[in-house]
Amino acid sequence: MTPKVAQPYWAKHAYEVLVETAGRYNAVITYSELAEEVQRRSKLYTRSAMRNWIGGLLADIVKVNHVRSEPPLTSLVVHKDDGQVGAGYDEVLRVSGQPPIHDQLERETHAAASRLECYRHWGADVPGDARPTLTPRMRESRERSPRAATPEVRRGSICPTCFMEMPLSGVCINCE
Repeated sequence: MTPKVAQPYWAKHAYEVLVETAGRYNAVITYSELAEEVQRRSKLYTRSAMRNWIGGLLADIVKVNHVRSEPPLTSLVVHKDDGQVGAGYDEVLRVSGQPPIHDQLERETHAAASRLECYRHWGADVPGDARPTLTPRMRESRERSPRAATPEVRRGSICPTCFMEMPLSGVCINCE
């Protein structure tokens, strides 16, 4: 089956899967899990690579959420390797009239706030003091990657004659 033909059917099932996911506090689903589940539920399978059609499917869900004034369910869909929303999350921002977020952490923070809205909207057991949180995989990824060390800046000494900074060679180019 071609994704173009199957997409309207998949959208119905994707919406259901995402609402079920939103009903569990702090739950997320990977792109591949969602793709497998919508095909299984609809019994409409494709040999086309998921990356070729999942974005269009999620864009449809974004529009449905927007029309219904619902939080964006697509914030629950993350990459399995790093727990981050994909570039398609920009569709959530575009539909709501916001500019794209290019900073990775800022985008993930926005998605975390959207996920919390989803959990509350679809009846998850959310603690009263709950705050938006990054996915566990995203937190692990951030903890594993070493922070970029601030490079040590080597400075030349100050020339005693003209009081300008000298090159590291120690010879003042102004006074030589």
